[in-house]
Formats: sequence, C-alpha cells, structure tokens
Amino acid sequence: MDITILGIESSCDDTSAAVLRGRTLLSNVIASQEVHRKYGGVIPELASRAHQQNIIPVVDTAIKEAGISRSEIDGIAFTRGPGLLGSLMVGVSFAKGLSQALNVPMMEVNHLQGHISSHFIDLPDRTLPHPQFPFLCLLVSGGHTQIVLVKDYAQMEILGTTIDDAAGEAFDKCAKVMGLPYPGGPVIDRLAKEGNPKRFKFAKPSVDGLDYSFSGLKTSFLYFLRDQMAENPQFIEENQADLCASLQSTIIDTLMIKLVKAAKSYDITDIAIAGGVSANSGLRNAITEEGHRRGWNTFLPEFKFTTDNAAMIAITGYFKYQRGEFAPMDIVPVARVNQL
Repeated sequence: MDITILGIESSCDDTSAAVLRGRTLLSNVIASQEVHRKYGGVIPELASRAHQQNIIPVVDTAIKEAGISRSEIDGIAFTRGPGLLGSLMVGVSFAKGLSQALNVPMMEVNHLQGHISSHFIDLPDRTLPHPQFPFLCLLVSGGHTQIVLVKDYAQMEILGTTIDDAAGEAFDKCAKVMGLPYPGGPVIDRLAKEGNPKRFKFAKPSVDGLDYSFSGLKTSFLYFLRDQMAENPQFIEENQADLCASLQSTIIDTLMIKLVKAAKSYDITDIAIAGGVSANSGLRNAITEEGHRRGWNTFLPEFKFTTDNAAMIAITGYFKYQRGEFAPMDIVPVARVNQL
C-alpha cells in the first residue's frame, strides 16, 4: 500500500498543509495572511501569531479534503528552515505533537529542496512530466536565487547563488519605490505585459562563475528614478508600464545568462525552474523559448506549486520516509540555510 504523508509548511506568511498518497496529491490547503500588505512586507511577529491561529483548521481541512482519517497517516513532513524562526517554530511544534499523538515518524525538510522536489508531484487526474536525473533547477524566490545540480532525490549541489539580494527581493524593492503594492513581483509582471522592455536600459549585474548579484541593479534603478523625477515628478506614473517591462527584462536576462552557462558547462538538457518567481510569465516564456533554441527539455511547475505550499514539503518527506530518514523529537527549527 502506498505511503500517506502529511506535509506542514510554515516558513513565512502562508500556513499550509497537504496530504500525499505515494506521489499523488490528495489535498493542498493554504491560508494566506493579508495583514502584511499594508506594511509592504512580512512582519515576523504578526506572521507567527497568524500561524498559531491557522494551523489547526488548515491541517484539519487538508485531512478532510484528502478523504482520509488521521489513523491512515504514515508520517509527518515539516519545514525545518530556512525561514522566519517564529513561524517555523509553530509548524515544527505542531508536527512534534501530532507525531506523538499518532505514533508516526517525522521528516524534516529543507524549504528550498522542497521547491525543487515539487517537480515530482502527481495529480489525481494526471501524471505530470518529471525531469530526469541529473537536471538543473533555477530556484528563484523572494529570498533565494540559486542554480542547483540535482543528481537524485537526496543529492543536490548548489552551483551558483546570489551574493546579495535575490531576484525576488529586487522585484519587490523596486516595486515599492514605484509605489506598487506588496508583493511587488506579480504586479510588475502584470504591468510589464503592457510596456516596452527596450524603452529603458539598465546595467546587467555581472559576477564571476555562476553566482548572481541583484543589489547593484536595485540601487541603480533607484538612482535612475531619483534623477528622472528631479526633472519630472510624474515620471513614474507616466512611464510605469515601460519601467516594469524594462526592469523585468533585465532581471530575466541576468537569470538566463548564468543558467545557459551552467547547462553548457555540465552538458545537461533537462532544465527546471522553481520558487515563487517561477510564476513570473516573462521568466516562464524565456526558459521555454531558450529551451526550443537549445534542445532543452524544460519543466515549469504548476502555478499552485510556485508559492510556499505543503505539497512540496510532503513529497520531499515521502522520499525521506522511503530512505528511513526520520527526525528526532528534540529537533529545532533554523532560520538560515547554512544551518541545515
């Protein structure tokens, strides 16, 4: 009989629970926290309090929607990190309590590894395409930008990473300066569709190897706006769509240059993307078009698996359960990826 895994995700501002039977997703429930929008970013204390309120009803709903009883759960996967420590603590503590109550093992999950593993989830009505090992995954989110060599379910090597701001941070911070609502990335993506990506030229960040840097781009964008608004206070309003299109094009080009370099260096043609920014339409189009030119097999995640969700935690826990990699009861959450 297939293994049934309950996944719990609470790394930032979304409380999520999911149930997988084997690789097939039975439910994936997410409670978002709208309270952060008026602050232009996530407030850690508010996030952890909201998790405390949401986690019991979210888990209960996930189990009911999956059509199973609690006694059918074979293991509980939870996000250990990276993320907001207070938010992670809520999920880890709940997983421990439920594990003891049900007498089932726990599996700790690296949140970033979960994003990559989402490519192996199947849906009840169809089997999704899965990349073959080894493959490259461009992991792009609000806090991380990495090129990862995925050798198998447990072996992943970071080939390149951001040395400062992540791509998602660049989107959000530039959006805030333009007066756009939080989170800024989806808003920029929407407005970019109406603009001319060649209208404004922004310098593409350049660092050695396969690493990324977006801090310089963010800073130069801010100075550019400051100079333009000194002459025309309405500059942003009058050029909003073109600014968004040009900024997005620069970020995507920067991401793709290093990804193409990595694919050539390692002679790999199965290429995937993951993380919150993988929902960006410009990036999805760019990797698809590049794949057609270079003979890649490209893998784009379902939109519901791009944001933080427990389905990706459950599938990672499923593979760990199969290998007998269970977490001890004294395990603690960690905020930074280098602590995992």
